Amino acid sequence: MRASMLRSIETVLKRSSSSHVVRRSFGSEPSPDRKVTVLGAAGGIGQPLALLMKLNPLVSKLALYDIAATPGVAADVSHINTRSEVKGYMGDDQLGEALEGSDVVIIPAGVPRKPGMTRDDLFNINAGIVKSLCTAIAKYCPNAVINMISNPVNSTVPIAAEVFKKAGTYDEKKLFGVTTLDVVRARTFYAGKAGVNVADVDVPVVGGHAGITILPLFSQATPRGSNLSDEEITALTKRTQDGGTEVVEAKAGKGSATLSMARQKSITKRSSQCSEHKIDLVSRNLVMLELFLPMPA
Repeated sequence: MRASMLRSIETVLKRSSSSHVVRRSFGSEPSPDRKVTVLGAAGGIGQPLALLMKLNPLVSKLALYDIAATPGVAADVSHINTRSEVKGYMGDDQLGEALEGSDVVIIPAGVPRKPGMTRDDLFNINAGIVKSLCTAIAKYCPNAVINMISNPVNSTVPIAAEVFKKAGTYDEKKLFGVTTLDVVRARTFYAGKAGVNVADVDVPVVGGHAGITILPLFSQATPRGSNLSDEEITALTKRTQDGGTEVVEAKAGKGSATLSMARQKSITKRSSQCSEHKIDLVSRNLVMLELFLPMPA
């Protein structure tokens, strides 16, 4: 038994030593340069997202792009005393320059929902915007990690995938639909109903990011609080599915769920001591880059 265990350990060590993946340490070693580009940076999600990216210590260059008003957003954000350099870009002529050399591209661009609209109603407008932006991404930063926020995410992610496939740059490990807002809502609503600390709550959510395709699994929620009835679980499920609509109607046509979308948070381990740090959800891929990309020459 002991000999077998030693052989297994030896095999694992040999595999580790021959691996091409180099794991980076988060001790005193400075973070390498990473460029993040926000497409749609002057919008309701784009502006707070630009702020969060400026506050993120993993970002060294922040490019803010939109069809209008970007210089003002860039000037405002650039006054924050963090290490990243901020530059604004505006209009089709500057899109390529904004994307050049990007490691992560975040796309909140497009038209937001208004009262009475579903995410699917946005398709005809936002599909064209996403197609155009992804065509430019394939040309100017084909190796970037893409975070898609533009709705309907159920459709815009497949559109992006097809654009990248046509350009020969598709990588399924680098294209993400940002849908964790559904998880955030499920956790918040469950904590309030079950009477537990929301910071400790975990609720698995599967499916898509539109109405009934959002499936929170409250039966698997932890920690267990007060026993919820079937009627209460049904009500929580519907509220989670209609969370975006709730915000749109509450804002009376003056916006959608922009702040909660931009502010989504995730816990990740960033130090060699494995202490926990909160970072913005859509930039967690920067941590993945830090952990798994080879050391720069």
